[in-house]
Amino acid sequence: VLLDDNDHSYDYVIEMLGAVFGYAPAKAFALARIVDTEGRVVLMTGARDACEAKQAQVHAYGADPRIPACRGSMSALVEEAGAPGA
Repeated sequence: VLLDDNDHSYDYVIEMLGAVFGYAPAKAFALARIVDTEGRVVLMTGARDACEAKQAQVHAYGADPRIPACRGSMSALVEEAGAPGA
């Protein structure tokens, strides 16, 4: 689950989702819109270890160079399917 913040641009989110998940720009843009409007978006479902590996990649992606105040990567959570808030 990717969490929204005000420290990353749409371009960053689209690029990160393409690099980490292999999503095409149209899908990445759609997911960026959801996280922006709803505050969170499910990026993938699967085995916990696979999800944790992708979470680590999101956390390691780095700061958005387009936003001077950006200090680091976006935040992502791994939750059980059907968990409260999921």
